[in-house]
Amino acid sequence: MSQSGTILVTGATGNVGRHVVAELLDAGTDVRVMTRNPDTARFPAGVEVVRGDMTEPDTLGTAFEGVDAVFLLWPHFSADGAPAVVDAIAKHARRIVYLSAMAGGDGARPDGFWGEVEVLIERSGLEWTFIRAGGFATNLLGWAEAIRTDGVVRWPYGEAGRSLIHEADIAAVSVKALLEDRHVGAAYALTGPEVVTQAEQVRIIGEAIGREVRWEELSPEEARMQLLAEWGDEGYVEMALSAWANMVDNPEPVTYTVEEVTGTPARTFRQWAIDHAAAFRPR
Repeated sequence: MSQSGTILVTGATGNVGRHVVAELLDAGTDVRVMTRNPDTARFPAGVEVVRGDMTEPDTLGTAFEGVDAVFLLWPHFSADGAPAVVDAIAKHARRIVYLSAMAGGDGARPDGFWGEVEVLIERSGLEWTFIRAGGFATNLLGWAEAIRTDGVVRWPYGEAGRSLIHEADIAAVSVKALLEDRHVGAAYALTGPEVVTQAEQVRIIGEAIGREVRWEELSPEEARMQLLAEWGDEGYVEMALSAWANMVDNPEPVTYTVEEVTGTPARTFRQWAIDHAAAFRPR
């Protein structure tokens, strides 16, 4: 490993960020985290906590001062404000690892704010690595309440094939990119090691918690009404429904990048379900 300075982690309380922090500490790295409320934040011993807010560029200089590398999780659904953040990082750091999104198995740049932030980083002069992650298995925690209460998941497109990735595997690749020079300039498309349909995911969660969990197919029309009520963003709902519909005949691709980068195969969906079983068990 060739990185030696302090590494700053953004999104450190999130599903991926907390694993990044833990792995960096295990590697003996100096870790700093940026949060809007450092007085109430709780992190492992040895972590330096500083105040910083990506919506307030004036707060970023102190947060990034003395940092060698940054793990960036962009917290917004647009790239508004990103130029100031990337500029602040570039003034202080040498390297950035950006958690982006996978557009497909061909390594293409993603659309939307993910791709816009990538372009800003490429132009910044920083050493960069893009972690283009596929679907997060942790998004299925949105089913947890329904599974806990009545053991039924009512959702559309049960035959949609997903290659969901365990958040710990995203973190493992990110840490390699933060610590090793050989990943500079790479854009890694990350997925889990297998395709599992949405209905199969529900069955596997049930096996992990020792309780039968049923899939109940919703029509696209029923799902649209439900998701509009929950999410509120019509464009995002239509994008999700279209993507799931496409995955019935065209399942998500599977990449083996996690194993290629870390030397360890990506965790299976079953392992993810076992690791998160407590979230789905009745309380």
